[in-house]
Amino acid sequence: MRELTSEKTTHPVLLFWIIAGWVGFFLLPWYGVEAFFSFEWLIDGYPFDPDYAPAGFLIAQGEKLWLAPMVLALVAPLAVLSKRKSDPIYAKVLILAGAFGFGWMILQGFAIGIRGWNFEWAAALFGDLGDRQFGMGYGALICASAFLFLFTQGIAARGAINGDVFVVSAIGGVIVIVTAFVFFPIAKMLTAAFITDEGGYSVGVFLSKFFDDRLWGLGCLSGGRCGAALNSLFLAVLVGFITTVLGLIFALVVTRSGFRYKRALRALTVLPIITPPFVIGLALILLFGLSGSVTVFFADVFGVQPTRWLYGLPGVLIAQTLAFTPIAFLVLIGVVEGVSPSMEEAAQTLRASKWQVFKTVSLPLMRPGLANAFLLGFIESMADFGNPLVLGGNFDVLSTEIFFAIVGAQYDQGKAAVLAMVLLCFTLGAFYAQRFWLGKKSYTTVSGKGDSGVHPHMPRALSVPVLAIAMIWAGFTALVYVMIFYGSVVELWGVNNTLTFKHYVTAFSFRFEDGGIRWSGAAWDSFWTTLKIAGIAAPLTAIVGLITAYLLTRQTFAGKNAFEFGTMLSFAIPGTVIGVSYILAFNVPPIEITGTGIILVVSFIFRNMPVGVRAGIASMSQLDNSLDESSLTLGANSWQTFRRIILPLLRPAILAALVYSFVRAMTAISAVIFLVSAEYDMATSYIIGRVENNDYGLAIAYSTTLIFVMLSVVALMQFVVGRTEIGRRMTQSRSNV
Repeated sequence: MRELTSEKTTHPVLLFWIIAGWVGFFLLPWYGVEAFFSFEWLIDGYPFDPDYAPAGFLIAQGEKLWLAPMVLALVAPLAVLSKRKSDPIYAKVLILAGAFGFGWMILQGFAIGIRGWNFEWAAALFGDLGDRQFGMGYGALICASAFLFLFTQGIAARGAINGDVFVVSAIGGVIVIVTAFVFFPIAKMLTAAFITDEGGYSVGVFLSKFFDDRLWGLGCLSGGRCGAALNSLFLAVLVGFITTVLGLIFALVVTRSGFRYKRALRALTVLPIITPPFVIGLALILLFGLSGSVTVFFADVFGVQPTRWLYGLPGVLIAQTLAFTPIAFLVLIGVVEGVSPSMEEAAQTLRASKWQVFKTVSLPLMRPGLANAFLLGFIESMADFGNPLVLGGNFDVLSTEIFFAIVGAQYDQGKAAVLAMVLLCFTLGAFYAQRFWLGKKSYTTVSGKGDSGVHPHMPRALSVPVLAIAMIWAGFTALVYVMIFYGSVVELWGVNNTLTFKHYVTAFSFRFEDGGIRWSGAAWDSFWTTLKIAGIAAPLTAIVGLITAYLLTRQTFAGKNAFEFGTMLSFAIPGTVIGVSYILAFNVPPIEITGTGIILVVSFIFRNMPVGVRAGIASMSQLDNSLDESSLTLGANSWQTFRRIILPLLRPAILAALVYSFVRAMTAISAVIFLVSAEYDMATSYIIGRVENNDYGLAIAYSTTLIFVMLSVVALMQFVVGRTEIGRRMTQSRSNV
């Protein structure tokens, strides 16, 4: 009995967060420190200088006394270290301490800013503060995390979700960070839709902009011109459908055929995703523009006048299909590989033909992946502004309208907010249409049973057209990239075609000196910064995305549907709006990170997280709950089950999240334009600067270098993550199937 009591009163996780809270409050700088990890602040007045002092030292010096109440929330949990989790006092103390500490941090953070009180009523009630505070730093971050997880441990002790600390903490953590970095900045931006010229709020202002004829343009139904909203919807549906079909085709070729050059095809398939969108647009113009090589060739052969057919819906559709097919492929390849071969073999044993097996067994089990691939293609098309900006012509879409509303001469944040709300409505509609199509059917194919078999090849009637389409599209993709590389080694693209490597030398020259290597090229600073930011953001994106997918597929909790939509929200908003909303939200306390590398990392994490979520959901839908139940029955907790059972079976989803988040961080344009600074200049902002100066050769040379770098990193990620092996026999035996 004594041993049992001792075991139940040992709380290592609780002790960890208590210590973390004290470290954040009494040892680390409470407010933000520029260049924190250079540790110069340790010898520059720490811990007594107010700029670097921990909260405890500030209070001891009689400053920032509004931080003092949080000490109570740090002391209270010490009283329950000797209590059992079943003791009602244990849960009550942790809930009260965590809620009070976290709530007080939020309250004082928003109430007091760089000019004292942020609210007039507070100044009227309490008088002039006579002090101010800046954005919170790492001390405040760790202390807030401690309060949050003390609170979630108390909730778990009350019996929430069977008392599972890991699940409750994961739900609480994801809700808080999504609220802070998705809902809060977007809400800050969207409130601009109701702001009048005098600074007040009015529904009439919103309605006048919402029903603008330029937005809807219903006259197109009678042969007139469509508005940006209808154009965006039509384009997004086309792109979603075409990219899903092409993604499935390439996934089938890679996993269900005997095609010899699968690795080369796979690498070629993901090429467009690692290319800045406007570069693809420029290559298409060089091929199919008014003076493009293909256009001129056919004009000479058939004796017709060259036209500007590329500019408008056709060009944007081709460019977006090129750019977003890899997303569908990355989502679908994990789903296609995840279909249990034993089910297909069982159908063949019952004398079903290969076509019948594919049509009635394999394809229906791929529905979660197909639905998720369509949704991502739809949202990507809605949010993309790079391709429409280059190739749109008179074909107006919501993303470009938002862009010009923000950066144009009008600078109408209200109009941009209204357009963003319309875009959100379309996204929400696609989201619920996807859920309706999937229904409540089970798509589980992988259980705890062994001997899963191997995948059969496609039936011949399917393999011939699939391979033909794959080869045609792969050839077209290869042609586009040949033109991109060609543009990087000519003097002046389309004007002077003399071959030269001067653009690469200008961007990436270096020389050896006594002190080491001197990176003298003009592009090195932005290149190293981009690699660092992308390298930090990619694994964090995958972690947050897959944990969120685990919660959505394996747990049931109140507000689950709203939680899922919240994780997709940042993906549905154009990057330009994300960038502006982050500036509005994080340019002042309590979170003051504008101009730092942190804001770039955060924007990439929550902009790209939905891909990890959707890929994880699609893959986890195929894993039987019996796997979790068996692990829990054998004594493992939820964290151990997630780490040792679920994650190893999610390698395709992990790879998809890592690849997508890394390459998008390397090639992102829209949000980056607003968030870069002199110290943190990204590759794409540098490239756009070269394009604006008409230095196309250097811009394309830089883009080409990024392509090769990212291909190498993607290959390394694939090697490290590995692949999921479900079959029982070697690949060579597939010929016997």
